[in-house]
Amino acid sequence: MEKIKVLVVDDHTIVRDGICALLALAGDIEVVGEATNGFEALQKVSQIHPDVVIMDIAMPIMGGLEATRRMSKEFPGTKVLVLTQYDDKEYFFPVIESGASGFISKAAASSELTAGIRSVHRGDSYLSPSVAKLMVENYKNTAGHRPVQDPFNGLTGREREVLKLLADGHSTQEIARILVITPKTVEGHKTNLMAKLGVHNRVDLVKYALRKGIISI
Repeated sequence: MEKIKVLVVDDHTIVRDGICALLALAGDIEVVGEATNGFEALQKVSQIHPDVVIMDIAMPIMGGLEATRRMSKEFPGTKVLVLTQYDDKEYFFPVIESGASGFISKAAASSELTAGIRSVHRGDSYLSPSVAKLMVENYKNTAGHRPVQDPFNGLTGREREVLKLLADGHSTQEIARILVITPKTVEGHKTNLMAKLGVHNRVDLVKYALRKGIISI
């Protein structure tokens, strides 16, 4: 079985040694290189073409974010898995935007690192549980502040014409003659209107048209 080739990037020797020792226990993963900063990592990737790069964020000369951005453009075949002590949204979203395939906190269990490597190597994304929780909390906090979209904006021009004619009291046959379309097409537009506007009958369509000022009493 061909092993997953990994490059370990961290400016602390003791951290790199620990990661390498851990990965040596995984039968399907092989550490093929180490780097102490982002600039050195880019050089190593161009030389040894690893499958996965384990990337720290805060490093001298070139940090992990800039290195990941450049790596994702210059070496798209190499996946980046960020392993960092920072697990708040101030760092998480820039990491993902930089092109990283995964994000793991250094406080996570050691088994998550090997799971993350295998996941991103398969082409999937990987988030440690603490980071996934952060994403869920951020979504919940922002979802309530999103503006409510008016379903009327999603109607086509023809659907708006049919809505007005229905609200004015015209029958399906009359609308078909006015718009020079078949009754079946009118019914299709009517069905789409109800689905998009969340109404269930013609009376509700009329009420909606009144609220929108499409017709008046």
